[in-house]
Amino acid sequence: MKFYKNLYIGDTVKKPEKAIKKLKRHKKQPKLYVIVYDRDVKHLAVYHSLMLSQWYYKENPPGCIVGLAGGREEAFDVIERIAKEALEATGEVSLVSYLSREDPESFEI
Repeated sequence: MKFYKNLYIGDTVKKPEKAIKKLKRHKKQPKLYVIVYDRDVKHLAVYHSLMLSQWYYKENPPGCIVGLAGGREEAFDVIERIAKEALEATGEVSLVSYLSREDPESFEI
């Protein structure tokens, strides 16, 4: 399981290091949502962390975990923050290309 170099963390995630360890071990975290780069469709997606503990994702992990959030709404707020950063930095809202500039080996464009 890959994590983005500059992982985005939602305001309600109190101990991100602990959440990351649990994700790597496929432990259940019912209140955690993850923002992932989906290699198949080449865009960001929001998953409940329990999805990643299913056998399919153990065998086929998502491309890269970009952010952690304490709820679905907060996950969309984190994506909005990424979009604002991308717009300010590049003048366009291409999230995957913006994120891949910082950590190119985690993204296959």
